[in-house]
Amino acid sequence: MINLSKLIIALAFLSICMIEPVYATGSMRCGTHIINAGSRRGGTMYEVLKKCGEPTERYGNTWIYDRSGGSKRTLRFNNNGQLSRID
Repeated sequence: MINLSKLIIALAFLSICMIEPVYATGSMRCGTHIINAGSRRGGTMYEVLKKCGEPTERYGNTWIYDRSGGSKRTLRFNNNGQLSRID
């Protein structure tokens, strides 16, 4: 017989796991680092290069990283070099 408290904990954990993709739209994982758009810490071109390495493609303030599984992440920086958006 399943203990009710264990079932509630398991359902809460599964709910949190399902929320993560929504959060990930404005962020990108690079190894053990997470890069966030609009963040004051780690959101500069220099910090992204340091944590993620060279992008696959660069178009001025737009950088593209190829991800596993054939997906791509597009990072957009403002004129001050701050990361403003991740698609």
